[in-house]
Amino acid sequence: MTSSVGKTADVGWNIGVSRVLPYPAETIWDFLVSREGVEIWLGPGVDLPREPGAEYETANGTVGEIRGYVENDRVRLTWRPGDWDHDSTVQVRLSGATGTKTTLRFHQEWLSGAEEREEQRAYWQDVTERVVAALAER
Repeated sequence: MTSSVGKTADVGWNIGVSRVLPYPAETIWDFLVSREGVEIWLGPGVDLPREPGAEYETANGTVGEIRGYVENDRVRLTWRPGDWDHDSTVQVRLSGATGTKTTLRFHQEWLSGAEEREEQRAYWQDVTERVVAALAER
């Protein structure tokens, strides 16, 4: 029997990774939308567009379109690496900000199946670790 953990009727296979970070939301957001931050979570060689409908392409071939952008809160976009045959949707969001603690969340929808879901769980966990390390160095 195949497990359907992570599969919903609305958005298919999805994954979420979150971590409470010891920084104010503005500090995390400023990093995430900087060239250095974007390189970690979206890919190298691109500035993050801020307007819905704007398209992007990273140096490693990931393409997509901005679906929503709310300063200091979230960005939602389509995300398709060069070796995929389908789009997914990624949302990067900050929540629960209380002074010097903020929750960073990566959520990805429309994955092709359980295997891709597990691959993306590992990817977003690694991204989160790299963001944490980069913020600690600032």
